[in-house]
Amino acid sequence: MTQPRGDLLEVVVRRLPLYTLAAFLVGTVVLSTLAWATYATVGPPISHQYLDGPAWLDVWFQGDSGWYHSIAAEGYSYTPGQQSSIAFFPVFPLLVLAVGQVLGGDYSTAAGLVTLVCASGALMLFADWVRARLAPRTAVVAVAVALLYPYSFFLYGSGYSDASFLLTTLGAFALLERRHYVLAGLVGALATAGRPVGVAVAAGLVVRAAELIAEERSARRDAAALVGSGAGTGAHAEPPDGVAVPPRPLPSRPLPLRALVDAVPRMRWREASLLLSGAGLVAWMSYLGVRFGDPVAFATVQGAPGWNQGAGPYTWFKVPFIGTLLKGIWHDAVLLVPQALACLAAVLLVRTVWRRFGWGYAAYTVIALAIPIIGTKDFMGSGRYVLAAFPVLAAAAVVLTGDRRPRRLVPVVLAVLLVGLCIATVAFVNGVEVS
Repeated sequence: MTQPRGDLLEVVVRRLPLYTLAAFLVGTVVLSTLAWATYATVGPPISHQYLDGPAWLDVWFQGDSGWYHSIAAEGYSYTPGQQSSIAFFPVFPLLVLAVGQVLGGDYSTAAGLVTLVCASGALMLFADWVRARLAPRTAVVAVAVALLYPYSFFLYGSGYSDASFLLTTLGAFALLERRHYVLAGLVGALATAGRPVGVAVAAGLVVRAAELIAEERSARRDAAALVGSGAGTGAHAEPPDGVAVPPRPLPSRPLPLRALVDAVPRMRWREASLLLSGAGLVAWMSYLGVRFGDPVAFATVQGAPGWNQGAGPYTWFKVPFIGTLLKGIWHDAVLLVPQALACLAAVLLVRTVWRRFGWGYAAYTVIALAIPIIGTKDFMGSGRYVLAAFPVLAAAAVVLTGDRRPRRLVPVVLAVLLVGLCIATVAFVNGVEVS
């Protein structure tokens, strides 16, 4: 007999992290083959003499990969007023350095391998995260969206920090959900030392911890109301801390803000240990201050000629982006508009993130999106920063699989995403600044 579709989905979801890993490995083979084939036929000559690793991996070594290679090979440098390597946070290049030493100084191959390993772990953690929060079909669609999102090509072997940041972020939240507060704070420190948006991780962890306290208080009240009994216990009584509380399903909507605020005074030292997550950024700023005399040099250097991402109204109000559209500079617009649309879609999904996943993940998402959106003059690079705001990928699946949506919508959208992923991959490996 044919197994019912519902039962099949249940089986898939139980092993969703493993299926996700398998899908990622297949995707890596397919995209790397596509990248190598197009690069070998129409790509420019190899510009880096140190690219002597596997051809399928070397083709991914483009753009900012060269910066990470120079950091691993030569260390950090800073020349005020010029593009400098201190713009790039240290966790990923340190991983590349460690693996590169094992490979005899082949830092380009190390960068690709670190990306692939970190991406594998991050996607498995994401699969575990969605299967605990979404219906089986929606969870599977969420994983598919993550794998096929056009700017997810940065996970398939490019020497960029996106995969390592996503791994440390999801790892920190996974540890928090299991109440390993100190470990969550320490892994969160790797996130804040991994990218500028790491501060979103620190904020999200703290808000989520308060939310967990509020949820546990609510569960205890509900348990007391059900048991209901004896003198001194009423419908709104709350069992003392340490009393076992029966598990409750995930709430269909976030807790009231008042409940979240009331939970803050109940936070203790174990929850306060989540503030360790800020240590990564503090350590990075201390290093910059001691060595280069500017603790925020990573932000200062963004205004250097060539990057021109200095803070101010010129950047905040996207003057260059608007000028590109008004002047009809379409070869730039075709790269920038998709990223602007990705940001718009992500912002529109924030409310769904809040309703389905609560205050902590909403706080993380808002900050993770706000930093690149506000900090870029033309949305360049923001396409891959949306990937870091992982709850919006799950929220997109929630929207796509809604009760009133036609079932054919999901395959159509996934097909469009796949086409976009292939186009972005081909463009990237051929030297186009896609994001």
